Amino acid sequence: MRATGWMDGIRRSSQRARVHHYFAWSLYSFALAEAVLIVALLGRAPGDSVWWVLVLLCAALLAHIVLGVLLTRAGLRHYVGGLDRPDRLLVAFCAVTGVVGALAAVGVPAGALPDEGLAVATYVAIYFAGPVMLVLPFGRACALAAAPVPVCSAALFVNGAPAAQHAVVLGTVTGAIALFALTYRASGWTLRVVHRLDEARETEARLAVAEERLRFGRDLHDVLGRNLSVIALKSELAAQLLTRDTAAASGQMAEVQRIARDSQREIRDVVRGYRQADLHTELVGARGVLQAAGIVCAIEELEESSRIGDFGGGAPGSAGPLPAPVQSALGWVVREGTTNVLRHAAAGRCTVRLHRTAEGEAVLEMENDGVPAAEPADGPEPADGGGGTGLAGLRERVVALGGSLSAGRAGGGTFRLVARVPVRAAE
Repeated sequence: MRATGWMDGIRRSSQRARVHHYFAWSLYSFALAEAVLIVALLGRAPGDSVWWVLVLLCAALLAHIVLGVLLTRAGLRHYVGGLDRPDRLLVAFCAVTGVVGALAAVGVPAGALPDEGLAVATYVAIYFAGPVMLVLPFGRACALAAAPVPVCSAALFVNGAPAAQHAVVLGTVTGAIALFALTYRASGWTLRVVHRLDEARETEARLAVAEERLRFGRDLHDVLGRNLSVIALKSELAAQLLTRDTAAASGQMAEVQRIARDSQREIRDVVRGYRQADLHTELVGARGVLQAAGIVCAIEELEESSRIGDFGGGAPGSAGPLPAPVQSALGWVVREGTTNVLRHAAAGRCTVRLHRTAEGEAVLEMENDGVPAAEPADGPEPADGGGGTGLAGLRERVVALGGSLSAGRAGGGTFRLVARVPVRAAE
């Protein structure tokens, strides 16, 4: 049952946790090789061995195994940024490594370890380089990992090893230290990359959620802004007409009811994420709303017979239906521009111009008069109130298609909103 639960835990764990366990247990396996050395040491020791050397060496090897595993575990956590550098474990590991090497060096001339002592000292020197590479900067780690090489050389010289054996052992130790150091360092680096990728994936998911929230808020602002302005306007008109013309007031309230129902439907569409503004519908709606508010609205260079906005005015052969993304973006510009005219300007006229340029851009201009004289000379950039939320949302939509949006005073008490969207890029 425990084995089954352990396997289920692995299957339910994240990919990052699986990779972490894989690398950790792969590196722990090198420590298990020391346990094999202990068994071989006890099994092959001569009968006349100095027993106290064997006991002390086995105890030191056991401590070395435990410290090696603990230092590797702490080093992996340190390498991925989850733990401070384990200095105390590193000091203890270095000290025990020196004790093992000293006992092995003593055991060879004492006759307790004629061959096994050299093997133990060699492997301990090699394994020492691995955990060290996980807890120190690269330069200091290389210097400390290479420290056993001159120690082994001195031990071989003191014990009178032949020159050939001396060269073979030193070459083996040096090469194996480099291999262990590279293996541990590469494992830690790979684990760090996996952790960073997993964190980046989580950040991407959080950003996607935040972007969706911004989109939802922007769409709600764009959908409700104009409709609520129209409802307020018509309600005020109905209140004024109530004492003079009851039938006209009733008609205005019926229009308010229709707009409120349309707003409910549009909000449902926004929630579903399916709503796309239609340019022709928005232009016709803007003209109707502005004229109802007593504002003369003129729409220039637009083919009224085409629902998807066929129009000319550009280079020869440039006329044709606008792509759906361009229509949607320009439709939102018309909607927000109409809302701003109703809210922030005492306008008497509003002109909407739609045309294509020779460079293949669809250009929509909305110009109205009635800009308050108190506005700064550079134009009321946040013309939608609230710090320019509406224009900021429009700019996001237009820039997403490679276009641009500008808004500001055009002189003579007028305000101009211009959106440019490249048609070919959208296609």
